Amino acid sequence: MIDNSRHLLWTVAIVATLAAHGLETPAAHADGDNDTVIPNNKRLNDGVVANVFTVQQQAGCTNDVRINPQLQMAAQRHTDDVLNNRNLNGDVGSDGSTPQDRANAAGYHGHVSETVAINPALAINGMDILNQWYYTPANFAIMSNCLNTQMGVWSENSVDRSVVVAVYGQPDRPTAAPKSNPGSALASAPVENLPLDPTPDYDASDEVEFGVNWWAWILRGRYPPPSYAPN
Repeated sequence: MIDNSRHLLWTVAIVATLAAHGLETPAAHADGDNDTVIPNNKRLNDGVVANVFTVQQQAGCTNDVRINPQLQMAAQRHTDDVLNNRNLNGDVGSDGSTPQDRANAAGYHGHVSETVAINPALAINGMDILNQWYYTPANFAIMSNCLNTQMGVWSENSVDRSVVVAVYGQPDRPTAAPKSNPGSALASAPVENLPLDPTPDYDASDEVEFGVNWWAWILRGRYPPPSYAPN
């Protein structure tokens, strides 16, 4: 009970502080580092990967889904493009590039596909994304394809537009394991893949997102909220 109350107090304090300085807060982005001050959307991006893994398992897949830095770079490029060009709402970039073009430019070797979620608001959450992709046959086919074993997810927010891009990859050749740190947790993983961090260092913007998404349940004193596994 003490831990739950402490989480509630911290969440309310963070929401109140950032709301008071909202005009000074830079646009949120996933910077992939351990900085807890600069906003990023790591919780949201990791959640997209986890949800795709769940969809694949429900479809009968037995493989894992890992984050690929090259695909993440391709996703970032298109996310920035869609955020800043309001006439874009799909896979084709303002320069005419396709998901495969952007993945190739990022150095990825293999076939790729892509899903894009856009919300005309300051924020977007995991349920918004799933509602846009799960019930669209073409997007669901991509999410549930067992051959899509690698992913790169990036998201950006502006005052009236939030964009999430997920790029899915099917590597055309196996990747070698890292040669350094043979005893590390990544030693058995392909060098181009990154597993989800079991203890991620989420920053303040992630806590605000959590508070906004589950505000009604937090006010009721219920933690964790529905469908959220205990930490």
